[in-house]
Amino acid sequence: MSEQLTLPAETRDRAGKGASRALRRDGRVPAVVYGNNQDALSIHVEEKLLTKMLSTGHFMNTVVMIDAGGQTLRTLPKDVQFHPVSSRPTHVDFLRISEHSKVTVAVPVRFDNEEASPGIKRGGVLNVVRHELELNCDAAEIPDEVHIDLAGLDIGDSIHISAVKLPNGVESAISDRDFTIATLVAPSAMKSEEGDTQTDAADETVEGE
Repeated sequence: MSEQLTLPAETRDRAGKGASRALRRDGRVPAVVYGNNQDALSIHVEEKLLTKMLSTGHFMNTVVMIDAGGQTLRTLPKDVQFHPVSSRPTHVDFLRISEHSKVTVAVPVRFDNEEASPGIKRGGVLNVVRHELELNCDAAEIPDEVHIDLAGLDIGDSIHISAVKLPNGVESAISDRDFTIATLVAPSAMKSEEGDTQTDAADETVEGE
């Protein structure tokens, strides 16, 4: 399960583009905490620490405890805006949650046991349709990633959400269809050989005629 992160913050009284630009010049990133039937709280956080958290790769599906104005807020990051040129974070939205809130998060998929896949041994290529899964789960039990076993997978096979074993208490946010997560396809060389074989067979038929 994802570990909690702690992010120190300071409240901000001034809003607007001018105030936000001033904060960014000082190495701070404007942010807002909202939700849970409470008033929105405007804050700012240290850019270096935020960037370090973003670099973990699972910031968006991790509970972040924000220490601001003498209070500790349990939150889930919902949106991070970046500068179009420098890619520096420019604003963050945090959703205020309770300890056991039901939340929807995007969790990365990890594929295991490639060596046990006959299709991959034959040169097949894993075509990943979804690199993340939208999941509903308890805020205290957010998985770091979802593991999918490739053992026995052959060329032409597909992996659907119905075949994935999710952790206890976790369910797919998409429940109206059995969507595809990945397929195992033949490599282009194999497809080319199949095409050449079909062409040869056709030529032989013409000669026979």
